[in-house]
Amino acid sequence: MPTIQPLPDILEPGLNVVFCGINPGMLAAATGQHFAGRGNRFWRTLHLAGFTPELLRPEDGRAILQYGYGLTTAVERPTARADGLSRAEIASAAASFELKMRSLAPQTIAFLGKMALSAMTGQRDISWGSQQHGIGGARVWVLPNPSGLNRAFSLDALVRAYRELRLAVE
Repeated sequence: MPTIQPLPDILEPGLNVVFCGINPGMLAAATGQHFAGRGNRFWRTLHLAGFTPELLRPEDGRAILQYGYGLTTAVERPTARADGLSRAEIASAAASFELKMRSLAPQTIAFLGKMALSAMTGQRDISWGSQQHGIGGARVWVLPNPSGLNRAFSLDALVRAYRELRLAVE
């Protein structure tokens, strides 16, 4: 069975926002495309919230850089579902993640879901939106995870949450 490679980051120095997923899904890792799952609402949410003037597709992911945004994951190892990761595995990625963010100096890191930030910082009670503490010199924001498995948030609710971030960084 072939080994699935880590999903490459789409990053460059000085971005306005780096969107940080928990870890790559199996399809994303296999195709090398962030948020590639058919049920994932990331690209649609990003467009409807006003981050991109057109709807980008996973295969066009690098185009996000031209708008001042980037993509990364807290943990490189792909899994079928995020619950395939332990809190300890996520926590052990914190130091290298902070170094990466410090070297790239984005203005804001937007975690997609509370799970990764909670495990990385040891905080249990994390609220949505802007956080009091930054990472690597960047402001931290928490957005709902756009995964199709996250049915707690409708598309409209996702768009409202992401739009709030967009307005805060403009």
